Amino acid sequence: MTIKIGSIELEEKVILAPMSGVSDMPYRRLAKRNGAALVISEMIASQAMIYANKKTIKMASNCAEEFPMAVQLAGCDPELMAKAAKLNEDRGAAIIDINMGCPVKKVTKGHAGSALMKNERLAGQIIESVVNAVKLPVTLKMRTGWDENSRNAPKIAKIAEDLGVQMLTVHGRTRNQLYHGKADWGFIRNVKNVVSIPVIGNGDVVKVDDASDLLEQSGADGVMIGRGTYGRPWFIGQVNQFLKTGKRIEDPKISIQYEIVKEHYKDLISHYGCDRGLRVARKHIAWYTKGLSGSAGFRDIFNRITNIKEAKIALDNFYLPLLELEAA
Repeated sequence: MTIKIGSIELEEKVILAPMSGVSDMPYRRLAKRNGAALVISEMIASQAMIYANKKTIKMASNCAEEFPMAVQLAGCDPELMAKAAKLNEDRGAAIIDINMGCPVKKVTKGHAGSALMKNERLAGQIIESVVNAVKLPVTLKMRTGWDENSRNAPKIAKIAEDLGVQMLTVHGRTRNQLYHGKADWGFIRNVKNVVSIPVIGNGDVVKVDDASDLLEQSGADGVMIGRGTYGRPWFIGQVNQFLKTGKRIEDPKISIQYEIVKEHYKDLISHYGCDRGLRVARKHIAWYTKGLSGSAGFRDIFNRITNIKEAKIALDNFYLPLLELEAA
């Protein structure tokens, strides 16, 4: 069964989460190749978008391979949010996603992100302003509430649906939990019960069984995965297959993993340039190599390299013995 977001239909149930510093174009493209039904940009501040900050423009860049790609916007000014949404519509976004879930202090102290869940009136004004500004489908990502005493996600959900939002994503934690404790997948059902638009469940999906358990407990239409994809973009395809057939797919062989690593490294350098590309690559290489023989020593060396050619040689030298062992 497809997930309908306005005129857009998603054939699979797994969506890549928006992640600051992670879900850039190379990562989104990689997720798409591995079966993500929808990919979402890093959270973008609406004010930075309006003033054409170069870094922000880069964050919102998209390519045909990613379609449909959503741009996630954060802010607390309805007019600025509307202008930023229109700019991204003009630049080729397929969907505009409103962030009401980010828990980090530098965002919430500016009354944006999950802080908007404390101000339902302003949340409604922002939703209405963005929906009216674009012809694209508008979606919304939020938490269960600000804290345990104000888990008002169902109320925000109903407001959003009435104002024209086409899909909702709920991370099963309150803002005050940050990323601690366990995501409450069962609470997401309270949102599903009050709206007729698709609801996506998010939080703590790191095994294929987590995805099926989330869907069963929440009644959600799909699952959004973020940190569970770190260093293993193939996890998206594994979840897709398990949800459709109940069959488990083994992790790819080291030789295939390394082809993915090399391609990702190349894309990062191309996207960001040599210096920044290498800096961004370090965290991804750390995730890819975690748990592999000799990885701790390799990462210590790799993180001190400042030349992209030397970094590629170090990468080859680390994987070569593993490839030979696999082939033996």
